[in-house]
Amino acid sequence: MDARELRAWCLRQPGAREEFPFGPETAVFKVSGKIFAISRLDDASLGVSVKCEPDLAVALRETYPAITPGYHLNKRHWNSIAIDGSLPDQLVRDLVEDSYDLVVSALPRRVREELGWAPQ
Repeated sequence: MDARELRAWCLRQPGAREEFPFGPETAVFKVSGKIFAISRLDDASLGVSVKCEPDLAVALRETYPAITPGYHLNKRHWNSIAIDGSLPDQLVRDLVEDSYDLVVSALPRRVREELGWAPQ
């Protein structure tokens, strides 16, 4: 996975928007104003930070060296993923999608319905 593919996958999520509140080098992907992914897409070492259920976050960190506690984020709820080729692309896509789902699940029902989101 490269930066172009990561950006496209994040923006593929219904209602996703890309913003740059921390400067032009850090892409923040949001749905209904809530962050679900953060990435320095132009960085030499590509990575993405995503929300995660706390127990799963710990299990992923213990299983994959490329997954670490969220950099400058709440380490209980966020993981940072190094996209260095050591993880399958599908796992990265799944973790971005899980983060999106976690954020959307906490939105008001009306917003979830507008997004066409259904729990999986």
